Amino acid sequence: MVKLRLRENENVQDAVRRFRKLVEHAGIKREMRRREFYEKPSEENRRQKRRNERRARMNSGR
Repeated sequence: MVKLRLRENENVQDAVRRFRKLVEHAGIKREMRRREFYEKPSEENRRQKRRNERRARMNSGR
């Protein structure tokens, strides 16, 4: 969970900018995009398998 307290003499624009950074750093935007639509377990497994294969290919070239 992201928490943000306004600093003394901090304007709203700066606080919003800090909030956006915190949200992005916490991975909330990515998680929301991922959960926007239901993904069947088989599709999720297929995507994970492809991701692992790509990573293995990238690491084997090093």
